[in-house]
Amino acid sequence: MQKTISPQTLRRLPAYLHYLRVLLKKGAVNISATMIACELNLNDVQVRKDLALVSGSGRPKTGYEIKNLISDIEHCLGYGNGDRAVIIGAGELGCALLTYEGFTEYGIDIVAAFDIDRSMKDTTMNGKQVFSVEKLPAVCSERKINIGIITVEAKDAQKASNMLVENGVMAIWNFAPVHLAVPDHVLVQNENLGSSLVILSKQLANKLGTDQNS
Repeated sequence: MQKTISPQTLRRLPAYLHYLRVLLKKGAVNISATMIACELNLNDVQVRKDLALVSGSGRPKTGYEIKNLISDIEHCLGYGNGDRAVIIGAGELGCALLTYEGFTEYGIDIVAAFDIDRSMKDTTMNGKQVFSVEKLPAVCSERKINIGIITVEAKDAQKASNMLVENGVMAIWNFAPVHLAVPDHVLVQNENLGSSLVILSKQLANKLGTDQNS
């Protein structure tokens, strides 16, 4: 029976994977959960539980063989499945995501972007093409797009979401600061950059206040 993996664990797995790949390139062979926890400043019990969910290859004293653990984590995260994504909104954020090459490390291929701005039509960025939104249905059908990324203004986000859902996209990464109404079978991951920055700023203020009072 397949084990249920929590969203919290799924968020940590890419960090483990990145660290393990670095170690493998350096010639390391084995790793323990405690070593991973120490390097990433995490609780070693939590790391051990996370790894137990995705791999049964750990051994007492020797820990995990790094190459096998990388393979197990990649399998759990669905790497190699060829998840293809498109972006709606070719503004500054959309273009930054479109040209960022690091997504391929996580098994994601952003194949194109779409925008209502006619001046963006048929332009390319780092080899990736920007189309008018009218071409979204054809690209989603031809390229079998699984993921849609929304980087438009809040007022246009729901319309963009509707277009993605209508064309078979089942997972949406939403950067617009608005709640999206989607069918139950569609997954949504919200990224509110403004909210995240406010939280970080508040945490910094609290830390500075604590340091000054100590």
